[in-house]
Amino acid sequence: MKQPKQTVNKVFSPHHQRVLSVAVSIILQFSLYALVLFRFSRYFVYFYWTCFAISLLVALFISTRKTKLAYKVAWIVPILLLPVIGGMTYLMFGGARRPHYHREETRKTFQRELPATLSTTDLMRYGPDALQQAWYLGNTALCPAYTNTETAYFPSGKEFLQDYLAELEKARDYIFLEYFIISEGSMWDEILEVLTRKVAQGVDVRVIYDGVGSAATLPVKYPDILHARGILCRVFQPLVPVLSIHQNNRDHRKITVIDGVTGYVSGLNLADEYVDRKERFGYWKDNALRLRGEATWSLTVFFLTMWDHQNPHSDFRLFRPRQLPPLETTGGIVIPYADTPNADDTIGADLYLQMISKAKRYLYITTPYLAIDETITSALCIAARTGVDVRIMTPHIPDKKGVFAVTQSNYPVLLEAGARIFEFTPGFVHTKTMVADDLYASVGSCNLDYRSFYLQFENGVWLCGDPAVLSVRDDFLQTMEVCQEITLDDCRTLSFPRRIVQTVYRLFAPLF
Repeated sequence: MKQPKQTVNKVFSPHHQRVLSVAVSIILQFSLYALVLFRFSRYFVYFYWTCFAISLLVALFISTRKTKLAYKVAWIVPILLLPVIGGMTYLMFGGARRPHYHREETRKTFQRELPATLSTTDLMRYGPDALQQAWYLGNTALCPAYTNTETAYFPSGKEFLQDYLAELEKARDYIFLEYFIISEGSMWDEILEVLTRKVAQGVDVRVIYDGVGSAATLPVKYPDILHARGILCRVFQPLVPVLSIHQNNRDHRKITVIDGVTGYVSGLNLADEYVDRKERFGYWKDNALRLRGEATWSLTVFFLTMWDHQNPHSDFRLFRPRQLPPLETTGGIVIPYADTPNADDTIGADLYLQMISKAKRYLYITTPYLAIDETITSALCIAARTGVDVRIMTPHIPDKKGVFAVTQSNYPVLLEAGARIFEFTPGFVHTKTMVADDLYASVGSCNLDYRSFYLQFENGVWLCGDPAVLSVRDDFLQTMEVCQEITLDDCRTLSFPRRIVQTVYRLFAPLF
């Protein structure tokens, strides 16, 4: 049990004070808006109808946008119900989802640095469905396919960390880390010790972390602390006390690159709870995938384009690996992919939809959040109704009760279609995987929710015919043994007020 003094120190720590100050600043901005309304109450009729006109125009604009119907409804309803603040809130938070990065320049970089390496004949060995998915990633996402790559799957944070530290020690040229959350603690201390030692050996070490994701876990001046150790550091869109759409577009990626030869993608961040050194929401289930070989170059390019997102200048030629080590490969296809919040980039959502639609025998999904739109819901239902063994694993102990309510609100329609749902009873499952037919799998940072699909920078690896596909499958089946299967009766016995709460949360799920 925590001592009262420890709790007080934690609440008033510099990290928490930083988040509190930002929250107070935003509240003051809303209060100022309310004060203006009060002071000019005599003109309220004119003000109201002006705001109503703005809100109506905004609602009409939203209805014509190229985005999901659920996202439109989630905004239009509150805008029309609260016209005084609805339209202005959308302009600040909804907007056109144009994140602060150079999309066209990034695509040109991908085209230059990530040329196609495999032919149609190479891809056809796994059938036309595999060819279509690989073609989509190669031509739409500009993420090419590789075969000369060795993979290793880690079903827990503990197993990952042991391998991770050993690989960091082998770095000769550079180490790149890009994570949504980095938190001071024993895990990060061990990593930082290795990074500091490698810098002393002449290794180029760079770190990117998200300004919101790490706002409560790192000091404001943490880049200066790393710079003092010789580690280059950039914060992606630091948390600022200003109401802005761009605060909604976060870097949710999890990438490590070592010399352009070895790379990691994962669901886990660099914090103690992800390796079960700190208990949060029971046992924390997570995973990671290691790449060694040609496909790691894609991760290098992903990192450098994010590193350059405000000031492009990197010479990619300097980071080409010297040579690849001997590899044990089976010819399976490995495609690292990246997604962005831009309205024209829906790579994660499109890939998941393809995997669902092309599954023939089974489809196993693990996700901490099941906040899905009508398209993916329909695809899952169709798959289940056509005989595909659809199983979905979610947490039993949630980290966010509102999102958990949305997750559970999606159960009935999926169960009625024949899908099976399992809740991870030991605690919180943070793994983000999809595996189908012993042939395809995806491992990465992308949740099955609106934030990952439409508001955040994400990354992952699509696998076809690779041994790691079976590792993902086996991890799901073994984890299922400690899960509670949810039935329709469980959903029907929920109290009426709880169903109402779930319905309300589901309506506004795209805004979470």
